[in-house]
Amino acid sequence: MINVTNVSLNFSGQTLFKDVDLKFTPGNCYGIIGANGAGKSTFLRILSGDLEPTTGSVSIKPGIRMSVLKQDHFAYDEFTVLDTVIQGNPRLYEVMKEKDAIYMKDDFTDADGIRAAELEAEFAEMDGWEAESDVSRLIQGLGLSGDILYSQMSALTGKEKVKVLLAQALFGNPGIILLDEPTNHLDVKAIDWLEDFLMEYEGTVIVVSHDRHFLNAVCTNIVDVDYGKIKMYVGNYEFWYESSQLVQKMIRDQNKKNAEKIKELQAFIQRFSANKSKSKQATSRRKLLDKLAVEEMPASSRRYPFVGFTMDREPGKDILIVEGLSKTIDGVKILDNVSFRVNKGDKIAFVGENEIANTTLFKIIMGEMEPDEGSCKWGVTISTSYFPMDNSAYFNDCSLNLVDWLSQYTSETTETFMRSFLGRMLFSGDDVYKEVQVLSGGEKVRCMLSRMMLYGSNVLVLDQPTNHLDLESITAVNEGLKNFKGNVLFASHDHEFIQTIANRIMEFSPEGRLTDRLCTYDEYIGEAKNYRSY
Repeated sequence: MINVTNVSLNFSGQTLFKDVDLKFTPGNCYGIIGANGAGKSTFLRILSGDLEPTTGSVSIKPGIRMSVLKQDHFAYDEFTVLDTVIQGNPRLYEVMKEKDAIYMKDDFTDADGIRAAELEAEFAEMDGWEAESDVSRLIQGLGLSGDILYSQMSALTGKEKVKVLLAQALFGNPGIILLDEPTNHLDVKAIDWLEDFLMEYEGTVIVVSHDRHFLNAVCTNIVDVDYGKIKMYVGNYEFWYESSQLVQKMIRDQNKKNAEKIKELQAFIQRFSANKSKSKQATSRRKLLDKLAVEEMPASSRRYPFVGFTMDREPGKDILIVEGLSKTIDGVKILDNVSFRVNKGDKIAFVGENEIANTTLFKIIMGEMEPDEGSCKWGVTISTSYFPMDNSAYFNDCSLNLVDWLSQYTSETTETFMRSFLGRMLFSGDDVYKEVQVLSGGEKVRCMLSRMMLYGSNVLVLDQPTNHLDLESITAVNEGLKNFKGNVLFASHDHEFIQTIANRIMEFSPEGRLTDRLCTYDEYIGEAKNYRSY
């Protein structure tokens, strides 16, 4: 159990949150949510003991081991994968290394024998003899080969390191697990395995995540960082979201009724206060008016951008025909004889681990790369907008401010129009005059989406559009693409995003061959699971 008592945190005179009193108990998974900058990861650091709060305390039951997902992907480069994962249980790793060092000694003494026996007993008590097989199960569950246990961490790719560090956090049955964005860079199979692991886990899990499907699958409680406070609610993310929207509506409705009643009472008082026969009623109504107050809506830190795509022209019957596309890059076959036809109304999600195949296909159909073989042809009525995974080329002119940058993509360049448009994308006040070189990753994504909205295209091509976005912006993009009447081709790892937008799923194999299914994402995953079990 973790007890949080009267915790507050001030940064440079600004209160991030205050008066936090919470209890985290075993058998539950707590999802921490909040807008970017609200303090989610900071609160996680306080819970882990990495950061001292300004006031209050965090207490953990003695003897309970806490495990934290590490974020430094280079910290263990000198170790093997096996040693890195076992270090998730520091005491077990210490015992293992001390024991091995004693056995390596040339002058083995009686004292060494006694110490070795003590260590062997402690090692066995911590299930040390099962450590290697436990590590192997974790590694393979996350989609890595068991053959890499003795590989150096420095030889692994970034995505492989992410999985190893996640295995480290899960290793050894800790009492408490703290996870900051654990699904980042994981494929759907690894996320699915992690969901199952956490749902069966008997300890306490506290997780920060932007993945709505993951939060819905694993969370028993939601911890909301907002209004300068941190509050806990029972239920998963979807239950919290629907409930919070209902509460906000109730507050707005009540405020509206109060405001109308106040106007009515004020009019009555003004009309009859000078009339002796009505003065008694006016007095009673004045007392009632004193009790009524239009309660201001809480100043939430959440801000939802407006994302909406409209078509200047209805697409015809012919959308896109791809025939026999093949592409080899640096001697590796990326696309192998890829053929498909996009039909009117298709919203196609490109899923799976082979991101480079998705990106290569998008570049070819958007005319940014030539195939080695094959062809692609857009219909004569089609206009396209492209959101690339790497948007750096669009921000090369660092001297431009936001208004000037966006003006490049529209004929309507009045300042009133530009400020209004940017305001809907959460750039307000003097923010519109910021130079693009200082924009964050999330702000650049919102700029790219703004550019796409100005085009009025009837086909949208998006390569990982939710990268760098917070939950609120992801929700806005999700709704915008779901409501769009044209065609969408997009690549994503966000389960909820894919499930609610796509009516067709495509996946590239590691060899660059295409699987094409006309179904929802959940149906596609179900087919894949049945195939694997068969």
